[in-house]
Amino acid sequence: MKSVEEFKPDPYVATILNCAMWVFYGLPIVHPDSLLIITINGVGLVIEGAFVTIFFIFSNNKKRKRICFYLLIEIIFMAAVVLITLLVFQTTQKRSMFVGILAIVFNIGMYTSPLTVMRMVIKTKSVKYMPFTLSLFNFLNGVVWVIYALLKFDINVLIPNGLGTLSGLVQLILYAWFYRTTKWDEDDKAPAQQVQLSEI
Repeated sequence: MKSVEEFKPDPYVATILNCAMWVFYGLPIVHPDSLLIITINGVGLVIEGAFVTIFFIFSNNKKRKRICFYLLIEIIFMAAVVLITLLVFQTTQKRSMFVGILAIVFNIGMYTSPLTVMRMVIKTKSVKYMPFTLSLFNFLNGVVWVIYALLKFDINVLIPNGLGTLSGLVQLILYAWFYRTTKWDEDDKAPAQQVQLSEI
């Protein structure tokens, strides 16, 4: 029977909000000339939406309720952000500052959402439920965006992705440290096959 077992939806649900926030940040009415930010995070939003849908289908009722609750909160929050941005702030400079600060906060939230999994890894001395691909691409994603931010001199992109690079690095160190003490099930002898989508 297919199941998500003890995998947590937190990183993927957090990434949906993060991508939505950056898509809004990149719009011409907020931060002009940010096509790359819109494109990448738009694709990320679609991928994470598909992944959360699959995760939802194979989850138990408790996890389904949790996912629905988080998504409802995210929708309400994004609607409020859009309204406040467009009604209160009249220039793109002010809108960029407001949405940029929020995007920083939620980008950091996306990168730190695996903390719940990292705590489990340390407690159980097992990386079974911390997918290597998620940790690796968290790190690589942060590195690429740090380079982009340095080239564009965009502090709103630099701060969260600098922290994201550090978070991804810590996850990789934990994975390397606890890999040998992990007790894999018979059907999990090739943990690298447990590929999970990561944020873009």
